[in-house]
Amino acid sequence: MHTTRRMLVRASLAMMAATIFPPVLAHPQDGRPVMRRIPSTGEAVPAVGLGTWITFNVGDDRALMDECAGVMAAFFEAGGRMIDSSPMYGSSQPVIGHGLRKLGRPAALFSAEKVWTSSGADGPTQIEQSRLFWDVPRFDLIQVHNLLAWEAHLRTLFEMKAAGAVRYVGITTSEGRRHDLLEQIMRHEPIDFVQLSYNILDREAEERILPLAAERGIAVIINRPFRQGALTRRLEGEPMPEWAAELGASSWAQFLLKFILAHPAVTVAIPATTRVDHVRENVAAATGSLPDAATRERMVAHVQDL
Repeated sequence: MHTTRRMLVRASLAMMAATIFPPVLAHPQDGRPVMRRIPSTGEAVPAVGLGTWITFNVGDDRALMDECAGVMAAFFEAGGRMIDSSPMYGSSQPVIGHGLRKLGRPAALFSAEKVWTSSGADGPTQIEQSRLFWDVPRFDLIQVHNLLAWEAHLRTLFEMKAAGAVRYVGITTSEGRRHDLLEQIMRHEPIDFVQLSYNILDREAEERILPLAAERGIAVIINRPFRQGALTRRLEGEPMPEWAAELGASSWAQFLLKFILAHPAVTVAIPATTRVDHVRENVAAATGSLPDAATRERMVAHVQDL
C-alpha cells in the first residue's frame, strides 16, 4: 500500500510539473534529438548534453586529446549542444578547448562551466582562466559548483549576467547532497539553472526539487545519469525487456536516459563518455518516444528486480 501511494504521489507530481512546465518536443520523428526550453528565456536546447567529469581528464596526451575531440565531433554531428565542465575536472577544460579549435569552434556549442573556489574574491580570476582554457568569447552558463561559497559567487555571476559577460547563472550539487540548501536557493535567488544527480534508482529529487524547478521556472541539468557507469555495468549482459522497443530504446543506456528525459521538469541530461559510439547512442536516446508516468514506474520496477 505504501509503495502504491508513493507511486500515485509521484505520478501526480509529474502531471503537475507537466502542466506548469511543458517540454518542447522538436524533431520527434526525424532522428534529431528532442529539444527542451530554458524557462527564463524560451531558448531551446537538445535534451542530451555531454559531461566531461573523469572522461576528458587526459592530461596533455595528444592522442587522448584527439580522441576526446572525436567524441565532441560525433556529439555535434548527432545534434548535441551543451558541454559541461568544471575547474574540478583536471585537464578537462583545456581538452575541450583543444577539441573546439580542432573542430573549427562549432557555432552550436552551448558552453556550461562552473566556478569552484572557496574564496569569492578568487571567483572572477578562476572564471577567466576557464574561459581561456575553452577559448570562447564568453560562457553560456556558469554554475556555482557544489554550492561552494555560493553567496559570493552568485553575486559575481549576477553582475556578469547584467553586464552581458555570461548568459545564464546556475548552481549544482551531486549525489543527493545538500538538497535543503539547494531548495532554499531555488526559492530565493533568480537562477536560471539547477544541476543535480538523478537517475532511475536515485529519485529523491522527484519529491521536492524537480517540482520546485517546474514551479519556479528553473531549467534542470541532470548529472550522474548512470551513477558514474555503475548502472550500465550492473545491467550489462542482462536482456532488455521486450517492451523497451516500444520506447525506441535499443540499449540500457538509452533505457536509463529515456526514464530521466521523460520527467517534464528535466531540461538536459549530461552523460560523460570516452567513446564515439556511446555519445551517438546517448544523444539518440532523446529521439522517438518517451515513457509516460506509468511506464516510468514499470521501468523502475524492472531495474530494481534485476
